Amino acid sequence: MRRHAPLLHPAWGLPVAAAALAALVVVVMGGTITETGAWYHGLAQPRWSPPDAAYGVAWTTLYLITACAAVTGWRAIPDRHGAEWMIGLFALSGLLNIVWSLLFFRLHRPDWAAIDAVAWWVAIALWIYTLWPRSLAAALLLLPYLGGVTFAGYLTMTIARLNGPFG
Repeated sequence: MRRHAPLLHPAWGLPVAAAALAALVVVVMGGTITETGAWYHGLAQPRWSPPDAAYGVAWTTLYLITACAAVTGWRAIPDRHGAEWMIGLFALSGLLNIVWSLLFFRLHRPDWAAIDAVAWWVAIALWIYTLWPRSLAAALLLLPYLGGVTFAGYLTMTIARLNGPFG
């Protein structure tokens, strides 16, 4: 009788736990920073802006996929230097995500958040570029995240243009 490999290999424990914890930190920090009060609801929004309820579902899904990409990429990179570089890009994208929330929702600076979104997009693109030759699966898992940040960045730029100047 043929034995099947376990769904999660025992050696995956550390990267899975680390990726899950990192994604959770981004979710919690972003959630505590995000305040959709009177200021946010007073902003002119483009007609194609999604309803508020869609953001939580979309970003939670993207964080889950991103954590899976980080684990898959970490497992595929054979050398410590490459793995550290990949984890650094994972951390950088999470940090830029938190900074975006801080700039947009707390400091009320969609213009600065739009600049951050460009840096965030570049970090994810670099992460995909780094992973592509080592783990096509991990790189492909990041494409929805890149798409989400592309959409968020364009929406941020549009909101800044419709409501500026700020400061």
